[in-house]
Amino acid sequence: MFDEFSKRSKAVRAALELAQQRDWGDITLADIAKQAGLDLADLRREFSCKSDIIRAFQAEVDAEVLAKAKPAGPDQSPRDRLFDIVMTRFEVLGPYKPALKRIACYLRCRPGEASLIACSTLASQYWMLAASGAKLEGPGAAVRVAGLASIYGKVFQVWLDDPSPSLDRTMAALDRRLSRGEQMLTRMEDACRFVCGLMPRGWKRKDGAETTPPPRAPEAGPAPAM
Repeated sequence: MFDEFSKRSKAVRAALELAQQRDWGDITLADIAKQAGLDLADLRREFSCKSDIIRAFQAEVDAEVLAKAKPAGPDQSPRDRLFDIVMTRFEVLGPYKPALKRIACYLRCRPGEASLIACSTLASQYWMLAASGAKLEGPGAAVRVAGLASIYGKVFQVWLDDPSPSLDRTMAALDRRLSRGEQMLTRMEDACRFVCGLMPRGWKRKDGAETTPPPRAPEAGPAPAM
């Protein structure tokens, strides 16, 4: 997953190696530079803080998952494809679970630091949805991304404590939460279509001139995998 010769990749790998052995809060940038065989000046050219290193790791995972994603089968729904893609993500994360468990434990009690990786976490879920074929245009896109981020965050905690090689608990939790998310999104879209159907075709301004409201958006198809 990582480029063997890239200073950036060396630093990310070094940070994860240290996080397997020590608390994330006790690891300094100098420690990471030393573990990676880099000068602090080299590290500064690549990152501004430790949260940058986590964001770089997330981006590498995104790319690896997208590279591993198989083409959708003719009868595979976006929801089923999303399930496969998220499980592929956990497969890619597997070798780093001990380090991620320490990092997650540290960030859980430090919402300020955790917020620094919020945007990259949302970006990861955007790419997972894109790979599943989910609709990512229009105002509903933000709801889908935020919804998947919430689902993924809860299932990620299950995965951290799932010791089985087959990840049965993780798969069950993901399947259950994706089903709930899909039902909620369907209800939201039905409600939006109902409200739009009640809107009048035209109304009069105070000066008496008739105004035509903007055209209704075309009705959405089946709810995507949320």
